[in-house]
Amino acid sequence: MSIFHGMNTTASALTAQRLRMDVISSNMANVDTTRARQVNGEWEPYRRKSVTLTAQEGQFSKFLNVALGRNTKSAVGNGVKITRIAEDQETPFKLVYDPTHPDANADGYVNMPNVDPLKEMVDLMSATRSYEANVTVFNANKSMLTKALEIGK
Repeated sequence: MSIFHGMNTTASALTAQRLRMDVISSNMANVDTTRARQVNGEWEPYRRKSVTLTAQEGQFSKFLNVALGRNTKSAVGNGVKITRIAEDQETPFKLVYDPTHPDANADGYVNMPNVDPLKEMVDLMSATRSYEANVTVFNANKSMLTKALEIGK
């Protein structure tokens, strides 16, 4: 384990949270997009995207057992990685009655994206708080390394 291991771990978390914020921003920007892509010759609304994060190595149970003193082997995390960015296929599109809309069907309903602005804002606040916490950890780690260098003078 190197002296910069903590910084590398935190940097991976910062990168992951930044990507989460970018995807959430994309979802919010496309909340009214009714023509995102063509499927079988017909336009389909924008589908909400979400980011899946996983630990780079190790399992939670290993870390928990070390923390509880059940295992004498040390467990060191290696940060997080982005597993995938997936479209939400489970949530149906919203039907909105607007007969004047160019994408309205014969009954006057328009398929709108399955993006819920309230859920996106909650996810954005969570990603922002995680990002801020990781910046604090990074700065604390940097401060400790600086103090260690000052001791050596």
